[in-house]
Amino acid sequence: MARAKSPKPADAEQPSGEEAPNPVWFKPVMFGFMLLGLVWIIVFYVSGGAWPVASLGPWNILIGFGIAFIGFLMTTRWR
Repeated sequence: MARAKSPKPADAEQPSGEEAPNPVWFKPVMFGFMLLGLVWIIVFYVSGGAWPVASLGPWNILIGFGIAFIGFLMTTRWR
């Protein structure tokens, strides 16, 4: 005897738009930006300004904060 297929429930819809969960890569990239910015600033201070880019001088601090800020902005979209 063949089984009758049951209809799909109406509640089993896929979330779309802002309700959709983040992709798998989102969280590692978000934390990666925050850590990269922190490491950039720490390397600048520990090396006495010789690393990561010596020709930028104190602008390295702004670059490090900018990279970390991108990660912090991504936290507003984290689901």
